[in-house]
Amino acid sequence: MSTYLIGDVHGCIDELKALLAQVDFNPQNDVLWLTGDLVARGPSSLDVLRFVSGLGDCVRMVLGNHDLHLLAVYAGISFNKPKDRITPLLEAEDADELINWLRRQPVLQVDEDLKLVMAHAGITPQWDLDTAKMCAREVESVLSSDTYPLFLDAMYGDMPNNWHPELTGLARLRFSTNAFTRMRYCFPNGQLDMICKDIPENAPKPLKPWFDIPGPLQEAGYSIAFGHWASLEGKGTPEGIYALDTGCCWGGDLTMLRWEDKTYFTQPSNRQSEKQQSEIPKAV
Repeated sequence: MSTYLIGDVHGCIDELKALLAQVDFNPQNDVLWLTGDLVARGPSSLDVLRFVSGLGDCVRMVLGNHDLHLLAVYAGISFNKPKDRITPLLEAEDADELINWLRRQPVLQVDEDLKLVMAHAGITPQWDLDTAKMCAREVESVLSSDTYPLFLDAMYGDMPNNWHPELTGLARLRFSTNAFTRMRYCFPNGQLDMICKDIPENAPKPLKPWFDIPGPLQEAGYSIAFGHWASLEGKGTPEGIYALDTGCCWGGDLTMLRWEDKTYFTQPSNRQSEKQQSEIPKAV
């Protein structure tokens, strides 16, 4: 049995299947971790959801910001942007089934045996593992409830941007959602900055990437895998931090890490011509 971790798929079904074929992935024996953002921007979000949901219990995924946005669009809370290319999914006859499957997926994965944690954007250095688990359960509980549209309507916004245990209600849920699915930079005290989306070399001081601020999880020996930040191109993270989004939907690669031996596999995007015409955007 092997454990495979794959970065943001963004509707790139052909590349996903080709990447899994490279290692003869077997859903009966292997485990597949996905960093979220299964949908949007790429050509085949519908096929990706059908394929991943059909793999069953071998999948351990987390929700990303684009996944949550899809849920909001389907609930009539946000707009369907043409650039997201999700109209076929919204109009599919099995859309209800797929959306209900998606909203019941977690925002955090933890494997104590592997000492491995996954969240789409990462883990804020203000949280220890117990706090991260608690906040994840709160978000997951409301997403899987009948009142989830109320949460989706309130999740947009950058504030509050500083964790405090006394946060309550929708403000608490919004902070947690931003930390799990949108975070890139923090101030030295761990407070989130939700404005800067530049590459680390160009970020204004005193901002730092969240993974460059030591937090309780790293100090406890956990590894953290995340996606979301395509412009990193999988580079520049400290030991034990794995950036897996390498911009497949923008003409980059789809990247996979086999956990047991830390071997990387990549599948070039079918949109290489797009990469040649313009660089991967600074923020995705």
